[in-house]
Amino acid sequence: MLVYDDRTGHPIADNEIDPFSGKLPTEEAVSTALSQMILSASGWRKVFAQSGDGEDDTPLISHADAVLAAYAALILADHLLATKPQPTVLVGVDARPTGPAIADIAIRMFLAKGVAVRYLFIAAAPEIMAYNLRGANGGDAFFYISASHNPIGHNGIKFGADGGVYPGSITGVFADRMRTMASDGKNIARVQRLSATIKPTTMLAILRNVDHIKHEALSVYKAFLLETGNTTVEKLSSAIKARPLGILADFNGSARADSIDVTFLREIGLSLSTMNDHPGKIAHGIVPEGKNLETCRKGLESKHKQDPTFVLGYVPDNDGDRGNIVCQDSVRRKVVVPDAQEVFALVTMITLSEMRQDHPDAKLAIAVNGPTSLRIDRIADGFDCEVHRSEVGEANVVQLADQLREQGYLVKILGEGSNGGNITFPARVRDPMNTIITLLKLLGDPRILRLWCRLNKLDEPRVVSIGAALRALPVFTTTGAFAPDGLMHVHADPRALKNAYEKRFLKEVEEKKQELRDRWGLYGWTVYQMEGTRCVQGLGEEYRHAPYKGGWKAVFTDKYGVECAFIWMRPSGTEPVFRVLADSEGDDKSRHDWLLAWHRGMVEAADKESS
Repeated sequence: MLVYDDRTGHPIADNEIDPFSGKLPTEEAVSTALSQMILSASGWRKVFAQSGDGEDDTPLISHADAVLAAYAALILADHLLATKPQPTVLVGVDARPTGPAIADIAIRMFLAKGVAVRYLFIAAAPEIMAYNLRGANGGDAFFYISASHNPIGHNGIKFGADGGVYPGSITGVFADRMRTMASDGKNIARVQRLSATIKPTTMLAILRNVDHIKHEALSVYKAFLLETGNTTVEKLSSAIKARPLGILADFNGSARADSIDVTFLREIGLSLSTMNDHPGKIAHGIVPEGKNLETCRKGLESKHKQDPTFVLGYVPDNDGDRGNIVCQDSVRRKVVVPDAQEVFALVTMITLSEMRQDHPDAKLAIAVNGPTSLRIDRIADGFDCEVHRSEVGEANVVQLADQLREQGYLVKILGEGSNGGNITFPARVRDPMNTIITLLKLLGDPRILRLWCRLNKLDEPRVVSIGAALRALPVFTTTGAFAPDGLMHVHADPRALKNAYEKRFLKEVEEKKQELRDRWGLYGWTVYQMEGTRCVQGLGEEYRHAPYKGGWKAVFTDKYGVECAFIWMRPSGTEPVFRVLADSEGDDKSRHDWLLAWHRGMVEAADKESS
C-alpha cells in the first residue's frame, strides 16, 4: 500500500504489500458489497470504511470493497482500450481517508491493463477535470475517487473525459458491466493475478511523479479559471486595489486545501485568512449548508471586527466542487448565510447581466435542474433569457447545455440551484472559485447591479455589496436540499409510487381547489416530468420511462397565469433517500410550509398504498 510523506502529505513509496496477496473475498461478499453501492451518472458511492460505519474515519477498506474498486478501474480501462491502444488516465482523490487505498488498487489495475497513469493524489474535482480538458498531458479520461458531500466513511468514483463526468449513456453501460463482473467469482482471482504483475518499482515511479503532475495540473487549472471567468490576473488585481477585499476560507480539510485557492487569491491581491486548512483534517459536517457554515460565519464575524475589509467567506465540500458563502451585510450589520439557491441565483444574475451587456442581441439560455427555484425564471426573464430544465444530475445539466449551444443558444451559466454551486462554461463541473470570481466582478463593476436594478425598477444601492445584491434578487422561499423536511424514506418502487401519487394528487387538488385559490393564491397547475436532459409537460405514466426515477413536479400559477410555486420529488441517485421540495414566491413561509406538508402527506399515503 502507499506510504505518504508526513510533511507534504504526498505519496512517496510503496511498501510492497499487494492488496490482493492475502485472503480474497467470496463471490457472495462482493455481491453484497455491490448491493450497497449506488451506481449513478454523477458517481458511484457507498460506505467504504471497513467497519461499514458511514461516519468512520478509518483509512481501511474491506476485501470485498477492494475488489469493487478494482472492477471499476478495469471497466474504465476496457472502455478506453476499445478506442485507443495506449490510453492515459488521470487518477485523483479527494481528502477522505479511504481514498489512497482505492487509488492504490485502481492504479495497479490500470497499469496491469496497459493504461498509463498520471496520479495527482489529493486534487479538487474542478482541478483534475480542468487538467483533463485543457492540459497537454491531461489524459484520455479521469478516474476520480470521491463521495463529494457524503459523510467521511463514504467514498466512490467519478468517471469522465473532456473535463466532465460521462453521460448516463456511458455510465449506464459501466453499471451493467459492474453487475456482470460481480456475479462471476472468477473475476476475483483475475484481479489478484493482475495486481501481482505490478512491481513495487513501477508503483514507486508513479508516486515520484506526483509533485510534477500536481504542479502542472495547478498551472493548467489557473489558466482555465481565468478563461472561464473571462478575465485576467491584472484585471482582478486592479479591481481589488480600487476596493480592498478580505476573504475567509474554511476549507474543512477538503481537497481545496491542497488546490489553487490560497496562491491564486493572494496573487490577485485579496487578503486571505484560512481555517481548517490541512487536507484530511475534517472539522465539521461536509455538506456546506446550514450548521456546517456556522464555523465560517463566526470566523468572518471575528475577522470583520479586526479588519472591515473582510466581508466574504466560503466553505467547500470535500472534493471542492461545491462551495457556499457567508457574507457581511452592511445594512443588517451582521454576517448572513445565503442558502444555496440564493447563491446560485446571485451568480446567475451577475453572469446574465454581463452577458447581455456584452451580447445585446444574442439568444441567451440557461440550463438548470428540475428543483431549481423559479427565482431563476424571474431573473432570466429580465435579461430575455430562456430557462431549460433537466433531471437532477450534473451530467444531465451539462449535456442539456451542450444541446442548447448546438441549437444556437449562448449558454454561459448553468447548474443545479437545488444542490448549490454554479457551472460556468467552458467548465463542465461546479467550482467555488468560479463563484468567487463572479462575486469579485459584481464588487468591481457597478454596472452589473445597476442594470439589474434598472430592469426591475429598483433603487440602486449607494454601495454595491454582496448583501445589497442579494436583497435585490426575487424573493422565494425554498426547501433546502439537505433540510430534514426535504428528505423522506419510502418503500415502494418509483413506478408504483408515482402512479399512486398522481391519483391522490388529482383527487386532492380538486378537493382543495377553493383553499388553494382563496388562502394561497394558487389558481392553476401543470405537471412536468424530467428524465435525463428531457423535461416534458404531462401527467401520467406515458410521460415517463423505466426505471421511472426521474423528477416529477407540479407548478402552480397565480390568478394572472404566472408560475409562482411548485412541489417536486425524486429518488436520490447518490443517497438512499427520497427527496421532496417546495418553492414558493415571496417570503410567506406559511405557504411554502403548507405546500411541503401537503406534498409529503401525499407521498406518504402513496407509499403506503403501493408498497
